[in-house]
Amino acid sequence: MTELGIGIGWRPEIAEAVEALPGVDWVEVVAENICADHLPDSLARLRERGVTVVPHGVSLGLGGADRPDPARLAALGEKAVALGAPLVTEHIAFVRAGGPLTATPLLEAGHLLPVPRTRDALDVLCENVRIAQDALPVPLALENIAALIAWPGEEMTEGQFLAELVERTGVRLLVDVANLHTNHVNRGEDPARALSELPVEAIAYVHVAGGVERDGVWHDTHAHPVPKPVLDVLADLTSRVSPPGVLLERDDDFPPAAELAAELETVRTVVGTRSARAKGLPPARAESRARGRVGTAHAHGARSLEPAPRRAVADPLLIGAGARASGGPMPSAPVVHEPDPAPRAGARQRLAVTQAALLSALVAGTPVPEGFDTRRIGVQSRALAAKRAGVVAKVAPELPEILGKGFRPAFLAYARSRPMTGGYRRDALDFVEHLLLADRPEDPAARRRLTEWWQDRSGSRPPGRATRLVRAARHALVRR
Repeated sequence: MTELGIGIGWRPEIAEAVEALPGVDWVEVVAENICADHLPDSLARLRERGVTVVPHGVSLGLGGADRPDPARLAALGEKAVALGAPLVTEHIAFVRAGGPLTATPLLEAGHLLPVPRTRDALDVLCENVRIAQDALPVPLALENIAALIAWPGEEMTEGQFLAELVERTGVRLLVDVANLHTNHVNRGEDPARALSELPVEAIAYVHVAGGVERDGVWHDTHAHPVPKPVLDVLADLTSRVSPPGVLLERDDDFPPAAELAAELETVRTVVGTRSARAKGLPPARAESRARGRVGTAHAHGARSLEPAPRRAVADPLLIGAGARASGGPMPSAPVVHEPDPAPRAGARQRLAVTQAALLSALVAGTPVPEGFDTRRIGVQSRALAAKRAGVVAKVAPELPEILGKGFRPAFLAYARSRPMTGGYRRDALDFVEHLLLADRPEDPAARRRLTEWWQDRSGSRPPGRATRLVRAARHALVRR
């Protein structure tokens, strides 16, 4: 398996700091934020220094009812090749719902939402993972996500769900210890139990991040220092296995470089000390060994990754398929068996209906499906709207400038009844169109600037009455 060492999430806002940080063995970049044919100069310089760069996807939605989008898979694969990455990573989550399977409008969450831990969902996820593995040029690892809400009627724990996913597909795991802590606070799930149930030998690397608790709910913000409870989960994990890599995530409210360096050193100390105890070595020797291991990985280009070990009950034919997908060795004499079955009849349809109902309640104000915690749905809904506002402000920074303090309340009011049906840039255009059709803002100068902004990016004039009526009808259908 690829030995990565200690890394940090590369973000444009801290690119210069990341290049200068001591002891950074590798970085991870959000795949959707880069272009394969035009990599940021900072990433190019890091690669020239021998720093491994791993693309981390957020939009495949492998836990959704639909099969993976070939175009999204191709784009992710192209970025992995452009970066010379040893693997790519994604999430066990769904990010959109609706569409042909439910004959309803397609809705985008703009966020990673939890997959129900049911047989239907697992069957669909396994097939989606196999499709992705076949399409990608490098091995795939999947991350457990943080969640504010729990699905009713779940049939497995998180650890059991992940273990069977690995057993059936050979996929590697990206274990986020901050997300395990989040689910402990929000859903009462024991991180130690999850770690004891999941196949730790399948771990490709580990995420560590900070968050904050408000009103009994833990928000995985990636904008706060890593707290002790998260470091404790990391220590528990590293007492069980020596992870090939550990990465610090930070996505907002970036601190000075010295603080990032201190957090990395804390992570390095926890990993080194606990790994020493797991191996019966003195802590100092283990830390030295970990750093030497990273140096060896760099010397060899950090480009090898075997498929996750499968348990004795796994189908030998699938073991061979997993090895091929991961670039590992072929078995010398594969035994022919029936392949892992496709999802049970109707599984995708059933999953599609339940996911569409949940997402519609979260982003379109429809009734909360039976069995869900209504209060938690409200918290998640407000969090999704707030995230939309924040991301739109980043992708279209002219809007907060034009609207001033009125931007956020105006956007949140818009988001309550207008679900996102495309990406964030489309969302920004739709928001501005919504304001202009309502003759807002009231200030003529601001309205003129907003009109010019919209025309520059949409390539057309604001829609006439007929178009407005069609769009009003569309929004009404979404809310039904």
